[in-house]
Formats: sequence, C-alpha cells, structure tokens
Amino acid sequence: MSYAIESIAQSIGARRVGEYEATIDWLLTDSRSLSFPEETLFFALTTKRNSGVRYIPELYARGVRNFVVSEEEFKQVENGELRIESAMQGDDAQPILNSQLSTLNFPSILNFLIVPNPLKALQKLAEVHRERFNIPVIGITGSNGKTIVKEWLHQLLSPDRCIVRSPRSYNSQIGVPLSVWQLSEEAELGIFEAGISEMGEMGALKRMMKPSIGILTNIGGAHQENFFSLQEKCMEKLTLFKDCDVVIYDGDNELISNCVAKSMLTAREIAWSRTDIERPLYISRVTKKEDHTVIAYRYLNMDNTFCIPFIDDASIENVLNCLAACLYLMTPADQITERMARLEPIAMRLEVKEGKNNCLLINDSYNSDLASLDIALDFLVRRSEKKGLKRTLILSDILETGQSTATLYRRVAQLVQSRGIDKLIGVGPEISSCAARFDDGIERYFFPNTEALLKSELLKSLHSEVILIKGSRVFNFDLVSEALELKVHETILEVNLGAMVENLNHYRSMLRHPETKMICMVKASAYGAGSYEIAKTLQEHHVDYLAVAVADEGSELRKAGITSSIIIMDPELTAFKTMFDYKLEPEVYNFHLLDALIKAAEKEGITNFPIHVKLDTGMHRLGFEAEDIPLLIRRLKNQNAVIPRSVFSHFVGSDSPQFDAFTRQQIELFEKGSQELQAAFSHKILRHICNTAGIERFPGAQFDMVRLGIGLYGVSPIDNSIIHNVSTLKTTILQIRDVPEEDTVGYSRMGHLIRPSRIAAIPIGYADGLNRHLGRGNAYCLVNGKKAPYVGNICMDVCMIDVTDIDCREGDQAIIFGDDLPITVLSDKLDTIPYEVLTSISTRVKRVYYQD
Repeated sequence: MSYAIESIAQSIGARRVGEYEATIDWLLTDSRSLSFPEETLFFALTTKRNSGVRYIPELYARGVRNFVVSEEEFKQVENGELRIESAMQGDDAQPILNSQLSTLNFPSILNFLIVPNPLKALQKLAEVHRERFNIPVIGITGSNGKTIVKEWLHQLLSPDRCIVRSPRSYNSQIGVPLSVWQLSEEAELGIFEAGISEMGEMGALKRMMKPSIGILTNIGGAHQENFFSLQEKCMEKLTLFKDCDVVIYDGDNELISNCVAKSMLTAREIAWSRTDIERPLYISRVTKKEDHTVIAYRYLNMDNTFCIPFIDDASIENVLNCLAACLYLMTPADQITERMARLEPIAMRLEVKEGKNNCLLINDSYNSDLASLDIALDFLVRRSEKKGLKRTLILSDILETGQSTATLYRRVAQLVQSRGIDKLIGVGPEISSCAARFDDGIERYFFPNTEALLKSELLKSLHSEVILIKGSRVFNFDLVSEALELKVHETILEVNLGAMVENLNHYRSMLRHPETKMICMVKASAYGAGSYEIAKTLQEHHVDYLAVAVADEGSELRKAGITSSIIIMDPELTAFKTMFDYKLEPEVYNFHLLDALIKAAEKEGITNFPIHVKLDTGMHRLGFEAEDIPLLIRRLKNQNAVIPRSVFSHFVGSDSPQFDAFTRQQIELFEKGSQELQAAFSHKILRHICNTAGIERFPGAQFDMVRLGIGLYGVSPIDNSIIHNVSTLKTTILQIRDVPEEDTVGYSRMGHLIRPSRIAAIPIGYADGLNRHLGRGNAYCLVNGKKAPYVGNICMDVCMIDVTDIDCREGDQAIIFGDDLPITVLSDKLDTIPYEVLTSISTRVKRVYYQD
C-alpha cells in the first residue's frame, strides 16, 4: 500500500527537509535488505553499537531518496559531517550536501524527515497504517513456539483466507512495525508475533498490532535476565491481549492460568485442557504412535479426532494452540482434520560442511541457548553415527538466559554428557570458569575468547571428527569455521582490484543516463578472481547488484559481510532456504520454478520476496515465452510471497555485427514483453537486457539496468582486446635439471628433446586449471620476461618448461598469464574464450589481492 511522503511526514509528526516527490511502499531499517530503493523510506535507527545514519550515503548511492533521522543526526548533514556523493563518478563527483548548504536551500533530490526518535516514528507509522484495517488479527506471544504456531496457523488457514503474517521471527520493537506495514487491501487476516526482553516493551507492540485474537504460548527462561520472575514476564506479555475478543492458552499451566486471572482480561477465554472436561476445549486423548500423534478433543459438545505428523511434546502443545484458534475462527472440523495431517515442520538452521582432515563441520554459530543446543547436539549425534566419527563440540558462552552461571553450565554439562560428546572446546570467560563441571571422561579445552582459540594449535589437531560449532554471534565463530576449512597452495592468482575498478568506470562512462543501474557478474568465483574481495570492492564502489550463479555462492558472500543486493542466476529447487536466509534474489524462468518458489516462501513465512523474471527473446536457453506472460501475470498477482523486482532477457550475439538484425529483434520482443508485465503492476519493475557488449554497441537498449560481465575483468568481448588486466596467474620454479639430447620429459615420453636442455618443474597442473592442450610446446609461460615453452604432457599438479635459453634459478617466478602475457593468448591457443580459462582456475590456487 502506497503513501505519499508528505502524508507520512504528517502521520509521524516529522519536519520535512527536501522537496523530492515520492511515493513510499517499502520501509527499511537494515541496508542489507534493500530491494526497491525508489519507493523505500529508510529509518536511521540508533543502537548501542551502531547508527543507521552511517548507511545513508551508501543507500543514496543505491537509489534511496527518503530518510527518517533524528534531530541530532541531521546536524551531521547540516554540518557537512555526513557526505552524500552525487551520482557522478571520478573527478567530477561532488557532495550534494556540505556545510554551506542550509535547510532553506535544500535540494529537491531527496527528503529527510526529522523526528525526535526514528524508532518511535517507525512504530507510529505502523499504528496509523493498522488503523486502516478492520480485520481479525491474531497476536502471538510467549517464550517458545511463537514462530511455529504462526507458521502452522498459516498452513491451516491460508487455503481459505488472504493472510498477512510476520516474516520469520519479526517480533521485536523493529520487526513488528515492519510486519504490520505489510497489511494491504487484500488482507483478510493478520498473524503477528510479539517478543519482548524487558518490562514496558509490550505496550508499543500492542498499539501497533491491535490483536483481536490472542495466543499465549509456553512461558520459559529465554530473555529472563530483565525480569524479576517468570510471573512478571508472563504478566507483561499478557498486556498484549488487553483489548482482545478472545485469548487462547494452556489451561493446565498453573503459571499462565494464575496470571490470566490476575490480569482481569475482558476477553473470552479458550483455555484448552487435558484434565478439565469443563474447559471450552477439552483434549480427551493424546496417543503417540511411531511417527505421528492422534489427538481427540471436545469443543461445543462436539467430539472430533485428528492426527499430526509429530510426536514431541512441544509440537503437541503448539498444535493445540493452533486448534483453538481454528475452532474460534469457525474452521470446519473436517478441514482441521485434513490439514493437521499435512502440517510441515519449520526448518532448522544448521549448515553442514566438509572440513579438513576428514572432519565434518556443523555450523550453528547464529544463536546459543539451551533449547537450540539440545537440538544441535541431537543432530550431531545422528551425523556421527552415520559417519562413525568422534563427537566434538566447540561452544561459546551462552548469553542472556537470566540464569546464574553455575546453574546454566550445570545443565550444559548434563547435555554434553548425555549426548556422548568426546571433546569439548569452550570459548568465553563464563564457560571457562565452569570447566570443573564438565565430566573428566571427555577431553576439555577452554579459551577466554575466539582469538585465543585461533592462535592455539588445537584446531589443527582435529582429525576424523564431527564438529559442532555452536556460539553466540558476538564470538564470531565464522572465523573458526573458516580456519577448519582453510586451503593453501603455492601457485597464486594475483588480482589487481584497481584495474577492475578502472574497467568498471570504463563501462560506466558508456551509460547514457547516470541513473542507469549496474549489475556486476561475480559468478563462478568472480570469473575465477575470487568472489569476496571482488564483491567487497564493487560494493565499495556502489554497484547496484551483484549476480552469482548458485545460492551457495551468494550465501558465502553474505557470510563474508557483503550487504549489496545479490541475484541468483541459476537457482536450484533445493536452495530456496539458503536464498531466504541470506536475502538472495533468484532469477525465475518457468512456472515450475515459480510455483515451487512460492510454495517454499509461503512455508517459511516469506512475503514480497524479490524475484527477477527472465524472458526468452531468442537465446532459447531459459525464460518465459511471450505467450506465457498473461498467465505469469495472473500467477504473480494471486499471491504475495514473491514480487517481480526486474524483468530481463539475454542477448545472443551483441558482440558481433553479423547478428545485429537479430539483436534488434530481441530488443523489440523484450520491450513488448517487459511493458506488458510492467503494466500489470503499480511498482517499478526494472528492465535489463544489455550484457558487456550490449552496453557498448546498443546504448539505446540500456533501459533501467545493465549487466557487466567479462569486461569487468579486463577483456573486451567485441575484439578480445585487454582493457585493464585484472588477473595474473603465477607460480615458482621448484627444480631445474639438465636433460640430455634425445631424452624425453614427462608422462608417456611425449616431451622429445632435440638438444641438451635445462628443464624446470613448476607446481601448476591441470588440477589448478592449466589446460593439458597447452602442453607439448603448444604454449608457453614467461620466466624473467622470456618465453618458456611447456615440455611434454601437463601433469595434474606439476608441469615442465624449457628454460635452456633463460637466465633463471630455482625459486624464480613463472607467469602463466598476466600483463605481459594476455590471457587471450592462451584462449586463442585453446580455440576457446577467455571466460573458460579464467573460470577454470582451481579454488586451491591462492588468491592475492592488491590495489595499484
């Protein structure tokens, strides 16, 4: 739902500085989540560790023009402390704002909404938005089970209703307003989570959500440190339901029942019970089978039965809360029975990776609490049983539990012992202080912090083990995971980041309009250059999108700290969870993929997930046909899980004049198809068809966005010339030997010598990406600036070169390709393209980055 910027300013009581005309559809608090900059309002929130105002220049460069900031932070703009650069590049770039610009002559290219507190303004806007909807809203709070209850309710109720629900666990002071903002005119039911960590927080959530149906799940010890008692926490949570029509809870839970009585809620109560037949919802029987549970119940004097595909107590408790809500909303009993049987589990978040020394890594370094530790340990046990490996736990301090250190780690020790852990590596002052609580029968090591662990030799000694890496975010256990995966190799690929930036600006200078967006291709490990450093540099130079082939490439960039928008060009059906977790935007090219993606997004509680629609205009590889577009539009408009962010197609031969007529035909087909798609939606859908060659040869087809590929890495696809060389593959001479005339060198005696020769061995082979067809004298490398032909067959890890006429010694460098030996020389010898040579470089080759 759209709001004019002036309407928002009035709603939140903001002082508006700027005259930029804007319509807002999207609210943003995390720069990493940016998808639609043109219609986005960014709230610069301040936390104990960070300030959102720091990200304004970056967001401006990415197209955002509307910002909510505090009075104090806006002074940074007025005083010139916050520099927002213009869209121009190079020497002509000027800051838009500086200390000479007062608010009176503020330019008309962006808006600042000045408020006392941006978080309060965000919440106020959500309150105003919520007032527009007279629909049932389910508010869910409690310590455990909120997300599962929400997602299962969606599974149970969505076939009959258009539902808006919290994405994932958006239940905080920031998450709730972003959830409520998703309410639209089509919404028939809202389902929102509310989570608190201290007294006084629930009031703001209540004002935004205004639930009519309240569900209180289990009350436990999570985030207990700011509450005097569980009763105090329960009472605070119940304030969410003060004006509800009905409240649902476990009537057998004495703590909850007592708190509900003390709260004196005016709402009708559906307190389900397994023991009290007088309760409105009586659970008469719960029978656990091997792989499912049968539940019998009585409601309004009617008896019914259903089964669920779960047997654990937590799932049974959660499903009973869902049952009560469904009954209150008058869902027919037969539908409840049918849909309960098809409930799907809510996915866990554990990453399994291959480690060094025959180790298997289970990475769960996102959170750390007792409940998730128990789940992860169970997973570890099952993995170790299948692999026959030892069990190792690397565990950080568990934070924010509200329990005493002694009590907490006594329970941790019990879990560790019960799961048969062979080795414990504890990191942090608290767990280290409780070392004596862990059983003497296991190997135990303790470190005060992650740095100390990494400096020790312990990680290098791990061998044939399943290793669970479990830690709170602040311990940066991703570094531990990286250390256990570390790979080294003598041969190196040097990457000149400065040259890459020159190539970027070379193509930027060809853009007809400075507002045209740029996608940079970093797939296949950035064409062999190594994706992270390339992506980091591109992010620093404000490219609008990065594009990779598969989701794993994108997730690795996210883990490494890349926040730019990322497109997945070849999404796999098995990778949807990864894309959701790491905010990776998939290309969608047929209905099978689209339908599967929508289903997966709905299961995960995802709404408005950006996708990039591909049209086939003549490549005939992937893409929707022209006749598919009407059905595609209907399919997209009848759901809210995904939303088209861009529409694009792929040139067949934009690099060659002989295909120009066909290229123009592609442009014509793309314009027609993309306009048809855009006409069906009110939001801006970006259009792009130009690749590297297209940017240069078809500037009229640059549209809203272009895709820069091989040109970024220094090779012109038009004539194979080198623009600015980016990559240099080099190695060192291991050994030099004298070999007599008429002897042979290498496998199968293919290196026939016709003179006494000096033969050098260098540690690079076809496993590193050096193609075997370059051997037998078909190509050469450079040693001290002179040509050294390859002798005999290129081996897997080593090859031999003739250095008879070269003054060199062991340890000297050999250049495989680089500034003085263009990669195109190799690709021409192989009768292929530079892409293939670059992307063939093995990941075991170490990348070294430098800036001119």
